[in-house]
Amino acid sequence: MRKGFTRKPQPDAAATRGKNYITPSGLERLKDEHRFLLARERPAVVEVVAWAAGNGDRSENADYQYGKRQLRQIDGRIRFLTKRIEAAEVVDPEAPRAGQAATRAFFGATVRYANAAGVSRVVSIVGTDEIDLNRNHISWVSPLGRALMKSAAGDRVALQLPGGTEYLTVLEVCYQRISVEPFREPAGSEASAKGLPRRREST
Repeated sequence: MRKGFTRKPQPDAAATRGKNYITPSGLERLKDEHRFLLARERPAVVEVVAWAAGNGDRSENADYQYGKRQLRQIDGRIRFLTKRIEAAEVVDPEAPRAGQAATRAFFGATVRYANAAGVSRVVSIVGTDEIDLNRNHISWVSPLGRALMKSAAGDRVALQLPGGTEYLTVLEVCYQRISVEPFREPAGSEASAKGLPRRREST
């Protein structure tokens, strides 16, 4: 173990510029939501709006106004997902690695570290669309993600927090499958209420 070495967090100036780093399962979740909105939810809401439009004065028609607002929200989300998918740079944590790429923490790494009190924690470094604190999935551009980036077992890293600097000791770095929560159809969606057929799952 290397002692007395403290790795400084890397600047994040290019964190949100251009590419959207993401794991394979994270990209699949974005694609599933995009398909659901485009093929099922939007057509269902359009149908509701068309029905409401025939029910009198549109300016005083609550169903029509609500439906139009839903459409704007759906279209905004579709545009956002389209951009994220187009900018996706897929990094597979299970891909073969050699040299420092296998022993240091980069995107897709699972890292075990300990704080000054000796309490250890395991986190996986993922994309900004995959953050899941319940699964200990942290963004590569988060303060903790930046602090751990490029570290190896035995390194002491500095985590910059609003209340000051906390020093962490990296215990282990490995690369393994990162399971991302799959996209699930939202409860109360128009597509579900209308009983529209679900997209056939690939086998």
